[in-house]
Amino acid sequence: MTDLPVDADGAPAPDPAVRLVAGTFAIDDLDAFLADLDEVAAETGAVVQAFDADLVVSATQLREAARLAARAIARSEAVARDPGVEIMLYAAGSRQIDRALELGVSEGERAAVVLLADFGDVSGSDRSAADLDAASEAIHALAVDSADDSDGDAIGVGFDETRVREFYGVTDRELAATNGDLADLVRERVALLDVEK
Repeated sequence: MTDLPVDADGAPAPDPAVRLVAGTFAIDDLDAFLADLDEVAAETGAVVQAFDADLVVSATQLREAARLAARAIARSEAVARDPGVEIMLYAAGSRQIDRALELGVSEGERAAVVLLADFGDVSGSDRSAADLDAASEAIHALAVDSADDSDGDAIGVGFDETRVREFYGVTDRELAATNGDLADLVRERVALLDVEK
């Protein structure tokens, strides 16, 4: 028997299944692209959220954001009504929706990471089980070029260190004072968002 993560009250903490599809997407019309993602979500039951790959430091950053968002929803502590937006808030390490949306995609041909999550077992999410295989297949079909789904920490596309440092406010001094690297500091901001509530 495996040990499941538990909350402070001893209840099992939600840990939704997550898939990440990284690739290049030709986004001529942002509203149309977002409508395509909404259609994938509606057809598969998956939570679907696209991120600018330049600002995603690792798969762990997004998986942890999904886990923390699921926990916030289960505890009725979520800021956003939409699970995808709640995930984006955690990924951004910010409670400001406008700020978090800066992690999203924009028009043009660009690298993106699309997160697919199954919130079917997350109490309070009012979602049924998701078909992540079908969702992944649909996202791959939208991409001009896509990598395999990420299982480890790597996501198949690199981030832009300058943009990441600017977005998360990471200074030279902070980076020099840590034993970790930039990705570690970003993941710390994701984890610390709960403390800032």
